[in-house]
Amino acid sequence: MTKGLLTTAVGSYPKPDYLTQARNRLARREIGQEELRELERKATEEWVRFQEEIGMDILVDGEMYRGDMVTYFSENMEGWAISGLVRSYGNRYYRKPVATGPVRRKGPITLEWWRYTQGLTKKPVKGMLTGPYTMADWSFNEHYPTREAFVLDLARAVHEEALDLEKAGARYIQIDEPAVSTRPEEMELAVKALGIVTKGLSAYTITHICYGDFAAVFDGLLRLPVDNLDLEMTNSNYNLLGLFRERKGKLKKDLSMGVLDVHSHLIETVDQVKKGIRLGLEVFAPERLYIDPDCGLKTREVEEAKAKLRVMATAVREVKQELGIE
Repeated sequence: MTKGLLTTAVGSYPKPDYLTQARNRLARREIGQEELRELERKATEEWVRFQEEIGMDILVDGEMYRGDMVTYFSENMEGWAISGLVRSYGNRYYRKPVATGPVRRKGPITLEWWRYTQGLTKKPVKGMLTGPYTMADWSFNEHYPTREAFVLDLARAVHEEALDLEKAGARYIQIDEPAVSTRPEEMELAVKALGIVTKGLSAYTITHICYGDFAAVFDGLLRLPVDNLDLEMTNSNYNLLGLFRERKGKLKKDLSMGVLDVHSHLIETVDQVKKGIRLGLEVFAPERLYIDPDCGLKTREVEEAKAKLRVMATAVREVKQELGIE
């Protein structure tokens, strides 16, 4: 692995058609769970091989076994029921979880998939968890007396999952908190909850946040107890870098900078991505700047996502060569 401008992905990749069809067949009881699981393993390995092919540094499993990022965790925990379909954005829907009792882990949730994926490659694979604040914010609460009690109980459960990943050998653990940027008045709660999740971890910790009013919560973001902030940049024309520039020299966190717009069918050019990387290098040293898409790529078609990632990998490789850090 190189010393700077490490490449990774936020987490999700699009599912191949054969897997989408298999999930529909399972819902119709035409196939069994184990047959679906084999296809999920196949799709996971295909994405691992692709990431290796283009030279990415820190790999992800692509979340072939997940549907919604919140519902997946609630379905594998105690204290939850699942409601009907709720629109997330556009024509995409998810089944919103409902906390009906104390939320607890029944056992490891992501560990088996992390072990399987790490076993396919010598490159590090990120452990990827949905954060407690986002899980609470995107769910209904019919049990806890306060929102804070709900969030902090979830934080303790996610902490247990993070510990299991670290014990298994995960060097990077990402806690996704996209909802954090939507309620400035609750940043203290988000900071407190994430502190519970990351307490005592020696793994390199990352939190992914996207598509919110970052300026309103920026000081709070800098206090989130993780090593790395993973933020969308392309969609906002890299304007957020101005806030980091104002604090240049005082920044203690690394940055994972999104350079691919995951909500656009357009494939970025290598020069466009290189321009974004150079903007990031004006604020962060190469060893503190990670490069990835703005968010998960599951909304794109498979070949579209691959084309975007190839551009990203090529742009990073060329910038490294120009800087002499290959």
